[in-house]
Amino acid sequence: MRIWSVHPRYLDRQALIACWRETLLAQKVLCGETKGYTRHPQLQRFQAQQDPVASVGAYLEALASEADARGYRFDRTRICTRDAVVPVIDVTDGQMALEWAHLRTKLAARSPEVLARWADVTAPAPHPSFRLVAGPPASWERAV
Repeated sequence: MRIWSVHPRYLDRQALIACWRETLLAQKVLCGETKGYTRHPQLQRFQAQQDPVASVGAYLEALASEADARGYRFDRTRICTRDAVVPVIDVTDGQMALEWAHLRTKLAARSPEVLARWADVTAPAPHPSFRLVAGPPASWERAV
């Protein structure tokens, strides 16, 4: 499961669709609708929020907005809590750098035209659900 911290505009089609599906699964976990993945490390940042389901809903809304901008149709009715106002979640610059390197490797292999579009970006913007702070990669991050 990869719930990207980078802004969805940087994701190629495959990563955007996979992130949507994986975040919908994360939402199911947070809603108690599945027995699997309940201890998945990427859920920790949502579980730490006052309203985890609303926080993951806000994350999904931003993915759906990016999909709209590209002409894709993500089914927003699948988002349990929509239009909630939630606090942004801190993400470290170390986590962003790790994810950016990981994404660039994936783009080089499957979407070189998308990689070329972002060639000059050294520090990508975070997903709208996140606020950039200084620090190392997240403790839950596994080596990629």
